[in-house]
Amino acid sequence: RKMATGKRYDNSNASQHLNARAPLNRLVLSQDDIRQRVHLNTFGFYKDGYTSMSMNSLSFTNGKTDNIDSSTVRLSLLSDEGLDYCPLKKDPSSNFAGFYFNVTTDEQQGLYNFYFYNCYSIPINQDSSLSDMLPFSIDINIEEKNPESFLSAGEIPLPKLYICMSMFFFLIGTLWVYVLRTHSSDVYKIHWLMASLPFTKSLSLIFHAIDYYYISNQGFPIEGWAVVYYITHLLKGALLFITIALIGTGWAFVKHILSDKDKKIFMIVIPLQVLANVAYIIIESTEEGSSEYGLWMEILFLVDLLCCGAILFPVVWSIRHLQESSATDGKAAINLAQLKLFRHYYVMIVCYIYFTRIIASLIKVIVPFQWKWLYQLLDELATLTFFFLTGHKFRPASYNPYLLLSVEDEDMEMDNVVTTSTAMGEGVKKVKKLSNGPSEERESMA
Repeated sequence: RKMATGKRYDNSNASQHLNARAPLNRLVLSQDDIRQRVHLNTFGFYKDGYTSMSMNSLSFTNGKTDNIDSSTVRLSLLSDEGLDYCPLKKDPSSNFAGFYFNVTTDEQQGLYNFYFYNCYSIPINQDSSLSDMLPFSIDINIEEKNPESFLSAGEIPLPKLYICMSMFFFLIGTLWVYVLRTHSSDVYKIHWLMASLPFTKSLSLIFHAIDYYYISNQGFPIEGWAVVYYITHLLKGALLFITIALIGTGWAFVKHILSDKDKKIFMIVIPLQVLANVAYIIIESTEEGSSEYGLWMEILFLVDLLCCGAILFPVVWSIRHLQESSATDGKAAINLAQLKLFRHYYVMIVCYIYFTRIIASLIKVIVPFQWKWLYQLLDELATLTFFFLTGHKFRPASYNPYLLLSVEDEDMEMDNVVTTSTAMGEGVKKVKKLSNGPSEERESMA
C-alpha cells in the first residue's frame, strides 16, 4: 500500500512547527484494548495543511514490555485504510511514539487515516489463545489543521451551508404560518404543531453552524453552543416523529382508523426511533477510536431502518381487512380511502428516511475528499423538500382531499341521523292516526 508520502515521519522536531494557539485533540483508551489496529481519526488535507500526533502514555496489562519498539507499536498516517497486514514489520524505522506530517505539494492533498498499530498483539501461532494477546491502554494527542481552518477539507463549507439552510427552513416556517392565518377556519391543532417543526430545525442548524464556526477557528467546540445544538437537535427529532405519527393516525384531521394492535406498534416503534436518534448523537460526540464506536453506529443505524419499515405493517394489515369489508360497508370504503392516503404519505416518509440514510451516505463515499459536504447538503435539501411536501399535502383548505374525508364521514353520519329522525316522525304520525281507530288496531299497533 502507498504511504502518505512514501515514508513514515519522525516527530522529534515536531514541536518546532506547531502553532502555539493550536489546541490538541486528546484520545484516551484505558479499557485494556486488544485490537491490532485502532482507527483514530480521518482528516482531509489541503496543501500546506499539517498534523502532529504524539503518544503521552502507553501501558500494558501483563507488563510484557521487553520487545516493544517501533516494530511492535506505532502511530501511523495512511492514505489507504484497506491494510490487512502489519506495516510496521515491513517498515520498522522511525519513532513509534508519534510523527509530524506536512502537505507540501498538490499531489499529497487527500483524505488520510490515522491509526495506532499494536503488532505485538498478533498471536504467535494458530493455536494461541486470547491470553497471548497484549492488552494496552494509551493516551494520544492529535492536532490537525488546514491552511485556513481546523476542519477537515470536506467540512470547511459546513458553517455557511448550515446558516443558508437555516434561512430556508425559517422562510418555509414563516410561509406556513401565513397559510394558517389565511385559512384560519380550516386550521387544526396539528397544523400549529407542524409550524413548530421548521422553526426548531432552523434553530438547530444555526447552533450547529456556530459550533462548527468555533471548531474551524479555534480547533475545539465551545461546550455551551454544543449543548444547545444537541438539545435543539433532539427536540427537532422528537417533534418530527411525533408529528409524523399524529398525521398518519389522522389525529385532528379524521377519526383514528388503526386498531389497538396497530397503535401498540406505534407506541413501540416511535420511542425506539427517538432513542436511536438520541444514541446516535451520543455516539457522534464520542471519540472515533473507541472500541464500541463502530459497533453501536451499525446497531443504531439498523434499528433506525427497522423502525421505518415496521411502521408500515399496521397500515397494510388494516387495508387488507377493509378491502374485504368495503364491498358491503360504505363506511369501510371511506376508511379504505383514508388508509390509502396514509400509506402514500408514509411511503413518502420512508423514501425520505432511506434517502438520507443510504443514498446520501453512498454519495459521501463516492465523491472526492473536498466534496464530502455534499452529503450534508443533500440531507438538508431532502428534509426541506419533505417538509414542503408534507405542508402542501395537509395544508388547511376546504378542498383538501384528506380533510374532505372527515367532512364526508360527518355528512354520512348526519344523513343517518336525519333518516332515522324522519322514520321516527312517520311512525309517530301513524300512531296518532290509529289512536282514534278501533281498540283492536291500537293493540295491534302497540
